[in-house]
Amino acid sequence: MQKKPSANEYKQGSIMTNILFGSRWLQLPLYLGLIVAQAVYVFHFGVELTHLVEKVPHLKEADIMLIVLGLIDVVMISNLLIMVIVGGYETFVSRLNLSGHPDEPDWLSHVNANLLKVKLATAIIGISSIHLLKTFINAENLTDKVLLWQTIIHMTFVVSAVAIAYIDKLMTRADEKH
Repeated sequence: MQKKPSANEYKQGSIMTNILFGSRWLQLPLYLGLIVAQAVYVFHFGVELTHLVEKVPHLKEADIMLIVLGLIDVVMISNLLIMVIVGGYETFVSRLNLSGHPDEPDWLSHVNANLLKVKLATAIIGISSIHLLKTFINAENLTDKVLLWQTIIHMTFVVSAVAIAYIDKLMTRADEKH
């Protein structure tokens, strides 16, 4: 059984190895930028929620539903951001060392690039579903061409997600055989 190399043994690697491996930290500003985008979505949610509460006496049920679906859409995009920020950082930059933390997400302990792709694809389907539902609720104000194209785009997301999940399953099976 091989022992795990110590931190000092890793530090003794070649300069090129250290540069290449250290380049992962260049992604940190990207993840910090996504955190700022998350804050923008929180602000947007607050603005939309305020508009809903202020206008509620003058809104029809369909209008309320459209605004609420917009709020749900913001939440789903926010969830997508969290998956990318936390999962991407954990997968590509550095461990978060949350083991045993009561708020650690279940999926984080076994996250990898393939699982992250599948989770992102399913989140995009959820977001697309909300947009499509909003379109159907507002169908009387839209052309058939718009309805058709939004449905085609949504189904493209669904087919893509199924293909990504299937490929991940095939790759997992191949890895288990080796």
